Amino acid sequence: SDQKNDLVSPLSQRETEVLKLMVDGLSNKEIADRLVIGVSTVRTHVEHILEKLAVSGRTEAAVKAMKRGLI
Repeated sequence: SDQKNDLVSPLSQRETEVLKLMVDGLSNKEIADRLVIGVSTVRTHVEHILEKLAVSGRTEAAVKAMKRGLI
């Protein structure tokens, strides 16, 4: 099966943008500044990303996202 499709649910376009910046090592504040959104919004996106990837942290999310070609 296509690995991209075995997520709990697919990442939204915005979640994918946040994920890419997370992988680049940006903090929530830096991501917020870059995307011109609030830090609380970034936190919500990060929570959703971790849930959808079924991981517990940013590093694990980055590894899984790269393995699956999501970013």
